[in-house]
Amino acid sequence: MQFSLRYAVTAICLAAICLTVRAEEPTLTPPAVHQAEHTDLIAAQLNIGNQIKVDDTEAFFGNLFPEEEEPEGDIFTEGWDSGAVNCYAGMTVPDEMTISLKNYRMPTAPTYVTSPYGYRRRFRRMHKGIDLKVQIGDTIYAAFDGKVRIVRNQGRRKGFGLYVVIRHNNQLETVYGHLSKFLVEPNDYVKAGDPIALGGNTGHSTGPHLHFETRYMGYAINPAAIFDFANNVTHTDTYTFTKNTYMNARDYSPGAAAYAQAAAGSQPEAKAGRSSASYYTIRRGDTLSRIASRHGTTVRNLCRLNGLSTSSKLSIGKKIRLR
Repeated sequence: MQFSLRYAVTAICLAAICLTVRAEEPTLTPPAVHQAEHTDLIAAQLNIGNQIKVDDTEAFFGNLFPEEEEPEGDIFTEGWDSGAVNCYAGMTVPDEMTISLKNYRMPTAPTYVTSPYGYRRRFRRMHKGIDLKVQIGDTIYAAFDGKVRIVRNQGRRKGFGLYVVIRHNNQLETVYGHLSKFLVEPNDYVKAGDPIALGGNTGHSTGPHLHFETRYMGYAINPAAIFDFANNVTHTDTYTFTKNTYMNARDYSPGAAAYAQAAAGSQPEAKAGRSSASYYTIRRGDTLSRIASRHGTTVRNLCRLNGLSTSSKLSIGKKIRLR
């Protein structure tokens, strides 16, 4: 009996040991399960293409390497190699464009206008710039930042003689004629105020002066619409080009009145011996700016005399007081 009990206890202990050993045996995972887990891990990963974008990368490198002062080359390609002062012939020109005039330099030292912009009856042609008095050898300056497009000599007694054309970052082009010496070459990049030439009397000229033009896509804008030559400043920080008004001068200061009147090629309607008041009959296409420039007055003065604002609509056939 004792033997049987001892045998039973021994058998139970051996069974317990076997169970413990079996519980501690490692469990082997089948290969198919590993493959499934691997696939799930890959599927859960984020798409790196959604995290790294080209725009972000370009912005990052843009901060590391800031742009140089010289602008992109796109504005220096259209008609660049044509060799013509107006290289935009046949191209579509916007009806309106606002142009920045910040960071400018007057093309000469303080001087005066010897011949205004406008039609010349004597020569039966349009004078597309303003003539500024200079002496031979006076320094001529770039009016705005830009790139030299043309440096040319038209001949001893022909046209502009020695002249320079610069295309500017603000999309204007300026022309400098009757020079005596060039200080730049084609494709030179210049800053506003850089010396570009010396004044002279070359080409079709009757005396030393600078012929100065301001153009937008071939349209010869009245320089007095941009610059106040009486005070050697720009009228405003921007100029709005329109095909209806680009030939008009602007007059924002008393000292510029004579230039505006001369550029318009007209005299005030009031005559000596008559009443000091004078009137003008509004015509189709007239604006306050156009009326003011043609009659040697200012938009502000017209508004004051007629109870108008700068946004008032003008009625064709109605008389407006000039002074």
